[in-house]
Amino acid sequence: MSMDRSAIEPRPTFLLARPGAWILYAFASTLFVSAMLLFSVQPMFAKMVLPKLGGSPSVWAVAMTFFQAMLLIGYCYAHLLTRFAPARWAVVIHLTVCAAAFMFLPLALPAGWDQAPADYAQLWLLGLLAVSVGWPFLAVSATAPLLQAWFSRTGHPDADDPYFLYGASNIGSMAALIGYPVIIETSLGLSAQSTVWAAGFAFLVLLVMMCAWLMLNGAARTPAPASSQTDAPAPSAIAAAAPASTVRPAWRDRLIWVALAFVPSGLLVAFTTHVTTDIASAPFLWIGPLALYLLTYILVFRDKPLVPMQVLLKLQPLAVAGALASLFSGSVPFWLMGILCGVLAFFSTAMICHRTMYERRPGASHLTEFYLWMSLGGVLGGIFTALLAPVIFNIVMEYPLLLLSALLCRRDVLRHRLFAPLRAHAGAAMAAAAAVFAFVMTAGAGSTTTQGSSDLIAVILALLLAICIASLLSRKLPAALAMGLLAVVLFQQRDAFTSHAERGFFGVHRVGLAEDGTFRILSHGTTIHGGQRIAQPDGSPLTGDRPIPAAYYHPQGPMATMLKHTRKHMAAGKALHGGVVGLGAGAFACNTLAGETWRFFEIDPLVVKIARDPSMFTYLSSCQPDAPIVVGDARLTVASEPAGSFDFLLVDAFSSDSIPVHLLTREAVAMYLSRLSPDGVLVMHVSNRYLDLAPVLEAAIADMPGVHGVFIEDTNKYNGMDAIKSKVVAISRSNEALQGIGGFARIEQFGDSTLEPWTDDYSNIAGALFRHLLARGPQP
Repeated sequence: MSMDRSAIEPRPTFLLARPGAWILYAFASTLFVSAMLLFSVQPMFAKMVLPKLGGSPSVWAVAMTFFQAMLLIGYCYAHLLTRFAPARWAVVIHLTVCAAAFMFLPLALPAGWDQAPADYAQLWLLGLLAVSVGWPFLAVSATAPLLQAWFSRTGHPDADDPYFLYGASNIGSMAALIGYPVIIETSLGLSAQSTVWAAGFAFLVLLVMMCAWLMLNGAARTPAPASSQTDAPAPSAIAAAAPASTVRPAWRDRLIWVALAFVPSGLLVAFTTHVTTDIASAPFLWIGPLALYLLTYILVFRDKPLVPMQVLLKLQPLAVAGALASLFSGSVPFWLMGILCGVLAFFSTAMICHRTMYERRPGASHLTEFYLWMSLGGVLGGIFTALLAPVIFNIVMEYPLLLLSALLCRRDVLRHRLFAPLRAHAGAAMAAAAAVFAFVMTAGAGSTTTQGSSDLIAVILALLLAICIASLLSRKLPAALAMGLLAVVLFQQRDAFTSHAERGFFGVHRVGLAEDGTFRILSHGTTIHGGQRIAQPDGSPLTGDRPIPAAYYHPQGPMATMLKHTRKHMAAGKALHGGVVGLGAGAFACNTLAGETWRFFEIDPLVVKIARDPSMFTYLSSCQPDAPIVVGDARLTVASEPAGSFDFLLVDAFSSDSIPVHLLTREAVAMYLSRLSPDGVLVMHVSNRYLDLAPVLEAAIADMPGVHGVFIEDTNKYNGMDAIKSKVVAISRSNEALQGIGGFARIEQFGDSTLEPWTDDYSNIAGALFRHLLARGPQP
């Protein structure tokens, strides 16, 4: 997304104090509105699409790639229009493109795109984005370069150097990115947002028409008075500092431009996905990294950077090492450290790459080509991270690899030939890599567990710190640092080769052993999604043919207890009909009884494959071998079931530690209840390390007359993986079905709520995050 962020050097004189100030004001205002529309439509439409794909963080990654590609197309369209079309025809063509965009407004999901296929969800999403928002986004994205070209033809005193107008574009972009999660998302539903955006687009077209009239009529071609010309400012710093050479750039230069745009763009998508996997896929988390990305252009894409490069060059290795070290543990302290270091690593890397790109810019005659190569690099970075990496790697390798690649995008590396630092310091690089790799492989020899020992982690962290200190002592060791850290990353990811790991659109699923080798664990991201004991704690074989449910689903836990409680309140002789949303390892299947009928709902085909494989988990094969498993999003698949068909419905759908928002809305709860029998019970698993979700459901229930709810928190007693405490919300239209529950650390009846309920049109993830942090702090 880098193209219209470049060449940012504000004029030293206030716009309205200049000759033809109203012309400047007209063009700057149009650029401001254009940028606001461009950067507000991205989170808005991605949020519309999110429920169709189970709330997966990959939705934003693919959407970002699409918007980057459309921005490139928009810039190419503007470049060709400016170069080959006469001014009047350029105006006619662009206004025609804008007029055609009204056919797609207000923005909404088109008919026939109700459910994504089980396979190739990325391609389905790209198609949906193209047919719904593609044309309006193209029309807006082309506006900034076209207005720059049109302003240069007005004859205004500043027409020879229009790049300063991008300052207005940057202000509009940042205003949209900051205002969306703070103001727009919290005060307007999606339908209202779409209507407001359509009105804003109509206003933009009027402004574009005004700018076109000014350009065609040469409103500013009259030379300024002599006194004004005497006081006229010098050309901008960019123009003054720009290389004067008209020599055509070499292919090496073009490749370096692409690489310098590729790494921060790919890292933007990878880091955002890394964060949203564990909290929630929501605009306020999407926008933060994107805002930082745009801010880097403001800070360093100028004649004199606002942040000294020496500070960035020293900060980056430490931040990269810290971000990589955090990958060794899924605990909250390590995760929080990883987020902090990840932000610093991403921010410093983007500034280093963009500053180095600015320093290597060509002469003014090749600026358009420079921008196009930059845009191409940004698109390729997004494509690699969002589309290719999930196919190439069966684990999340793109994030650490991009962090390591960032260490090679420094001026002290690129001022030499590409591989010169590797040759000059091959001995140091190989020694660092060999030492770290030999140690970690020796220390971890014979272990195939998914949980590394704390002692080993501490030593690895010490090694990382030593490598960083060594890199700071010499500017010529980035290659050694990168290779040493690569060895650490390979070790950290070695469990993917000693255990089972599969990756799909919804993330990476791993099946491995606990430390003592007696427990098999299914994990997604940093969160355990189920487990099964395969041997006694002393290593002796298990007895019995029926596995005992473990982890959150143990027989004394809230979910299993609510199932038993539901059975007690059923009519005598009636066989229970139950449903489970979120299959996991299939552990809840072994809380069922003979004669009952059960149906499982799961969005991810990989989870179904793992749960049905008896070499990994035997819950389904032992307890519910013939139970149907419906693949698809629960909002659609459960809704297709007959009304009143379930006596017990468990909603336990997680993406790593994040619950998809659209499964928690008032409409979702109402749909679940409509599929329950009159005395049926809905149980929703709301355990979470970062979000306080129980009040969200309390608000939904308070808005539904005749519906009752109770919050249940398990005891604080742990029994290893055999029993992990959990939090659930039980909901029913029958108050009697929720009475008489005991034996837990906390049981609270729901009442009135002061919160606004989440709906399919409105949600507030930030509020749930802040409530959790203020009330309890992050929980392990």
